[in-house]
Amino acid sequence: VLQNCHLATSWMPTLERIVENIQPDKVHKDFRLWLTSMPSPDFPVSILQNGVKMTLEPPKGLKSNLIRQYNRLTDQYLNASSKPDPWRRLVFGLCLFHAVIQDRRKFGPLGWNIRYDFTDGDLNVSLAQMQEYLDKYEDIPFRVLRFLFTEINYGGRVTDDKDRRLINNLVNTFCGPDVLQEGYQFSPSGTYLSPSCVSLKEFLDHIRAYPIVPKPEIFGLHENADITCDQNETYDMFSTVLSLQPRVSSGQGQSQEEVITRLCEDILAKMPERYDVEAVQSTYPTTYKESMNTVLTQECIRYNTLLGVMGTSLRECIKALKGLVVMSPELEAVAYSMYDNQVPELWASKAYPSLKPLSSWVSDLLERTRFIGDWIERGTPAVYWISGFFFPQAFLTGTLQNFARKYTFPIDTVSFSFEVMDQLQHDAVPSGPEDGCYIRGLFMEGARWDADAHQLGESRAKELFTECPVVWLKPEQFRKKPEQGFYECPVYKTLTRAGTLSTTGHSTNFVMYLELPSDKPQGWWINRGVGLFTSLAF
Repeated sequence: VLQNCHLATSWMPTLERIVENIQPDKVHKDFRLWLTSMPSPDFPVSILQNGVKMTLEPPKGLKSNLIRQYNRLTDQYLNASSKPDPWRRLVFGLCLFHAVIQDRRKFGPLGWNIRYDFTDGDLNVSLAQMQEYLDKYEDIPFRVLRFLFTEINYGGRVTDDKDRRLINNLVNTFCGPDVLQEGYQFSPSGTYLSPSCVSLKEFLDHIRAYPIVPKPEIFGLHENADITCDQNETYDMFSTVLSLQPRVSSGQGQSQEEVITRLCEDILAKMPERYDVEAVQSTYPTTYKESMNTVLTQECIRYNTLLGVMGTSLRECIKALKGLVVMSPELEAVAYSMYDNQVPELWASKAYPSLKPLSSWVSDLLERTRFIGDWIERGTPAVYWISGFFFPQAFLTGTLQNFARKYTFPIDTVSFSFEVMDQLQHDAVPSGPEDGCYIRGLFMEGARWDADAHQLGESRAKELFTECPVVWLKPEQFRKKPEQGFYECPVYKTLTRAGTLSTTGHSTNFVMYLELPSDKPQGWWINRGVGLFTSLAF
C-alpha cells in the first residue's frame, strides 16, 4: 500500500516505470498494489488507465451527508460519554456542521472564497477531541472546542482570512452552548432542530425526515442563493459546451475568419488613443500635498500598456488572417478567444481583473478610459468611480496620504471611517468633501442598502446584486472601530472573491473592508456572504 501519492510528485515517474515493468507471470498470484492519492495532475495516467479506480467523496446534499455520517456510528458510540445527552446533541451538531461547510461549496464564492476539501478525517478528529473534553471536564469548554475545530482541525485547511471569519461564525451555530437546549433551532424556520433522540435508529429516522433539497437558510444564506447555485451549474455546463464547439463553419453564414476579422476591426475602431503621459505629468505634476496626481499618472501608464498590447495583437491578427504574416500560437489563441467572446489571455495578463465576456469587457474598458480621460481634461472628479481604477489600493493610499500630509500626521496613525451618502446623486455633486473623498461604482451581493432605514437590509427576491450609494471615505487619526451596530463588509474587484498576494503585498482581488450600519449582529451578514464588488460578470 502506497498512500498519499500526490505528496511525492517527483517520484511519480519512477512509480510509473516500476508498474510498467511488473510482469504478471513473474509476480506472486496474490500480489496487489494499492495506491491512494488526492486528485493530482502529476499522478501517472497510464496507472489510472490500467488500474481499477475507486473514489471516495462526500455525497451530494446535506441529508445524504448526514445519513452517511450516522451510518458509520453505533448505539454504543452514542452512549460512550459520561454526559450522554450533551454528547449526543453535540455529535449531531458537529455532523451537521460538517455537512453544512461541505455543501456550502455548491454556492461558489458566495459559500466559500476558496473551495476547500474538508474530509471525514477532520470530523473524526473533532469528535474524538470533543469526547475527551466532555469526559475530562465537568463544564464543557466550548471555547476550547471551537478553537480546536476552526483553527486546527478544519481551520488548518482554511487559508483565506474571510473564510476563517466565516467558519468561526458558523461553528457558534452548530457547536455552541445553545445546542444543548431542548428544541434548539439550527435554522430560522425550525426545519432543523437539535433532536432529543437516544438510539441510532431514532437519529436516522429524524434525518430521513429532512427535505431532500435543503433551503439556503440552514447554510446561513438568503433564498436568492439557490439562484446563484443554479447559475453556477449552468455557466459551467455552457463553458464545457463552448469549449467543444467546432472551429469550422458551414452553410451560408460568415466564415470563422470573417467573423474574427470583423471583430478585430470593430474593436480597433472603438479603441481610444493612448494617453500622453508627459502631458499628464506636466498638467498634474508630482507634489507633496496632492498624491492623486501620482495615482493618475500610474493609471495612465497601466492603461497605455494594455491599449498597446491590444492594438498590436489586433493589427497582427488581421494581417495573419489575410495571410500577410505567420499565424503564431499567440495570435491563434487571441483569435479563438475572440471567436468564443472571451477575453484573450494575452490581454488579460496586462489588464485589470475581470470576469466579463469580451463584448462587455470592451465596453467596460471604454468606460474606464473615458473616466481617466475626463479626469485629465476636467480636473479632479467630485466623486471617484472606484471601479475605473486599475489598482484601487493606490487610490486609497493616496487619499490617506493627502490627509496625513495636510495635517502633518504620521500616515500609520490614519485610517478611514465610512459614511453612506444616501441623499447624493453622483452626477449632481458639485465638489468633493474637505477631507477624504466620495466613491461610487460598488455592487452588493447577499444584501441590499435600505435607504429608508439607512442601514443594511435583506435582499429582495430574485435580486442578486444591487448598486451601493455614494460612500464618503473620511480619514481620521487614531480612529477606534465601533463595537457594534455595523458590518465589516469586504470589498473585492470581481465576484470570484479569492485572490493571490501580489508583489506589492496587496491581494489581486480584495481591496478593503468597508463598515456599513446594521441592526443585526455582524455574524448574520458573515453567514450571508455579503460583499461589495467593483465589477460584475456581465
